[in-house]
Amino acid sequence: MLLWHWVAQVLPLLLLQLLLDLTELPSAAAWLKFNSYTALSKKRTDLRKKCPKVRAIRNFDLELMMGNWHVVQYYASTEELPEYACMRSNFAFSSEDQHITMNFSYIYAEDPLREKLQGNITWLIPDFGTPGHWMHTEDIYEGIYNTYVLDTDYQNWGLIMHCAEKKKHPRYLSALLLSRQPTLGDNVITFLREKLPRYDIDLSFMFAINQTSCEHLMESSKDDPLAYIVNGQQRVADNIKLINKP
Repeated sequence: MLLWHWVAQVLPLLLLQLLLDLTELPSAAAWLKFNSYTALSKKRTDLRKKCPKVRAIRNFDLELMMGNWHVVQYYASTEELPEYACMRSNFAFSSEDQHITMNFSYIYAEDPLREKLQGNITWLIPDFGTPGHWMHTEDIYEGIYNTYVLDTDYQNWGLIMHCAEKKKHPRYLSALLLSRQPTLGDNVITFLREKLPRYDIDLSFMFAINQTSCEHLMESSKDDPLAYIVNGQQRVADNIKLINKP
């Protein structure tokens, strides 16, 4: 009886010590860092009511900024976990209406079908004396939705930031770290990321966007919403998706 009494007292202490030792291992630390439940428990420090005061890039050449970009890192004040992959943007300027259009595409990183989703944003330039400041033309946003080109070398990398204020809600703030190539050097990424905390951006919520295996993604067919195009060949959706019928 004395032996069992001793075991009952000592065993919980041994298990507690083992757990503490495991959490000091690098693998355990990495798990705690990236596990979704621990990430959700992190308190945000970047939620504000008002948009920051921003000075757009000087001597900005709008034409050189246009074209294709890979989004290699992404921040949004409404998102707390990395969700996207294969995010790309194409900027085009129309001399007819003086508008800038960004067509963008992405996939959800955990989507087993790797279905490409697409959208677009259109801006006007309120003052051509500062062409690095754009305003959204869509009327679905409350108030003014501003976009700023913070920095770019045009040929390799760029950094843009969006901000909108909404009544009775925190501001919506996002930032895109752009690269002409699928990857960007760590030193350049660090250089660009360091420009963002001055706008109350919490860099722990700025996530890398995987750009590997992005050339052959599934796209929905314009003719048939239940059909998809994979590598240029159309397939019926019920061959690759489970459709629940009543």
